[in-house]
Amino acid sequence: MDAESAALETGWKPTTPVGDTLIRRYVYNHADCVDAVVSAAGGRTLRTDAFAAADLGRPSGLYNSATLLQPLAGRDTARALAPIEEFFGPGTGQVLLWSPWPTPDLTGYGWKLSGHPPLLLRPPGEPPSFPDRGTRVAPVEDAEGVRAWERTVVEGFPFEDVLPLLPGAFLDPAILGDERFRMWLALKDGVPASAAALFTAHGIAQFVFGVTLPRARREGHWYALVRERLKAAGPLPSAALFSDDSRPGAERAGFLPLSRFTLWYRDRP
Repeated sequence: MDAESAALETGWKPTTPVGDTLIRRYVYNHADCVDAVVSAAGGRTLRTDAFAAADLGRPSGLYNSATLLQPLAGRDTARALAPIEEFFGPGTGQVLLWSPWPTPDLTGYGWKLSGHPPLLLRPPGEPPSFPDRGTRVAPVEDAEGVRAWERTVVEGFPFEDVLPLLPGAFLDPAILGDERFRMWLALKDGVPASAAALFTAHGIAQFVFGVTLPRARREGHWYALVRERLKAAGPLPSAALFSDDSRPGAERAGFLPLSRFTLWYRDRP
């Protein structure tokens, strides 16, 4: 390989502009979102050219995680994983490893494969109309609202290891000071039925969570929060990692499949 070939842009160099592609924008948005939530709660964060990591040191749902910023393929896997595993050494609770690309088999390094969640994106535009079933959508604007949002997400997902630690273990009200992170509750008869958030950075409006309590499912609350977040996204494209179960609903709302991530996890004592 000559010097000119070696210098060709791959889209994932440390010097590559974040705005190079929509997927790259999403990856950095995802990493910044986790960083923002964990930092607001007083957790630890680390950013290198190769990955971004954040840790609350306790069970935290999806927040204790590392996001790869460069592919593992073509690198010494053990050496690439070492600083990530060192970062997550102390603490309890499951930790996650998000990769925008397929990875080598990491089971020999103590990781377990969770799956390949699909990344979907919706171009900016008028939010679709859904049947009005009496859902009232309320923005979360104070500590009381954060507590209601937190419990709705933890119970709806459910994050069973986080539930005994509430309130305050999943989301700290300090996040209200970060204008990039916005939250809503869908209310049924004045009681929270569904919760969702939106994180805006790098020209992407990321859908964060979107969870409905079991007793209130199939009643349109999820779609009401989709519409609210699309309105809030304004001229920006919206994107999210959906589950395979929620993907059909997202596609009905106009989201288009882009790719799949690879998600690994490991348990801490």
